[in-house]
Amino acid sequence: MDIRGSAQVSASPPRLLFFGTYRDEYARNQILIEGLRRAGWEVVECHASLWRGVEDRVRAASGGWANWGFFRRLFDAYTQLIRLYRKSGEYDVILVGYPGHIDVYLARFLASIRHRPLAWDVLNSLYLISVERGIEARSRFTVGMIRRLERMACRLPDRMFLDTQLFVNWFVDIHHLNPSRFRLVQIGADDRNFLPLDDPQPHAGPFRIIYYGSYIPNHGVEYIIEAARLLEREMPGKPVLLELVGVGPERAKAQDLAEKYSLRNVCFIDWLEREALAERIAQADVVLGAFGVTRQLLLTNNNKIYEGFAMRKPVISARTPALPEVLHHGEHLYLCERGDPVSLAQAIRALQTDPALCRRLAENGYRVFHDHFDVTQIGKKIASHLDELVGR
Repeated sequence: MDIRGSAQVSASPPRLLFFGTYRDEYARNQILIEGLRRAGWEVVECHASLWRGVEDRVRAASGGWANWGFFRRLFDAYTQLIRLYRKSGEYDVILVGYPGHIDVYLARFLASIRHRPLAWDVLNSLYLISVERGIEARSRFTVGMIRRLERMACRLPDRMFLDTQLFVNWFVDIHHLNPSRFRLVQIGADDRNFLPLDDPQPHAGPFRIIYYGSYIPNHGVEYIIEAARLLEREMPGKPVLLELVGVGPERAKAQDLAEKYSLRNVCFIDWLEREALAERIAQADVVLGAFGVTRQLLLTNNNKIYEGFAMRKPVISARTPALPEVLHHGEHLYLCERGDPVSLAQAIRALQTDPALCRRLAENGYRVFHDHFDVTQIGKKIASHLDELVGR
């Protein structure tokens, strides 16, 4: 638990309470907090720990909430959160961080007592995640309850933030919401942690491709493995090495595929700390985005694209309608088809055989990142929405 920032009442700059059991180490929350501070807001963090990681949340959504141990954790977290809230002083607005599907209920109550507006960085749908993780097949009741919880939660804030208009439209349709209560704040990347580190001199050895992440369905890691198989078979004299960093629900499936094909051009690496991860990315020639066939990938973007841009690396990702309009194939990144290992392998070959294209993508991606998606730009965007909310 923690509470950061001064508790002194201040008329200017505007004061925001960043509230909840959100993942305090998660990039999205750190970007919003730092971005708002750069935009001139005073941000006080009012945070208590509840979740032990991604899989802990998935277990809870899968029915793990229905035990006294979870309710005890919930009670302890909210007791701490209320205690911290009472010490936080005056504020202009509460912003619930991600994930906040439960927190927003308490936040609405607290904001109403002080007659302050409430905003929520929704970012993702717990209901959609539960469907894509196959929870519905195991328990329709659990998924139905998650949908009702999310629908009611979305009626509480005065403003909600998502990263694409497509996702806003989905929320409006699924939960029968008023679209005027949503605003767009794109994912971006944290330029304090992801920045160019690479040596401009070309390195010897194979052409290195890196995927890193939590092996969730929308990443489509199985298609990366299938692409590696094609590359090993079709380009024996031009070695490509695919490094897969992280852990998650579909890692075992990916490893089984790699073993089945006896692939020598794929290696699996457990999750790295932030600094070590950045160094690993710096050693790569190309950063991979997401390639799955899930609805989530059609509606949202993932931060690996922007982190690759921030490190001045060429990026390959799937072509989806959710990509921002300012990003163009062959100019800022290289796009392939979703769920298509042949298309992904062709994209890797295109970059491997064209160093000039790699350099162009890296430079243009880096430039568009700082024009639209770095911490400062994200901070300006959400600050403008909050200014509107508090009447500044």
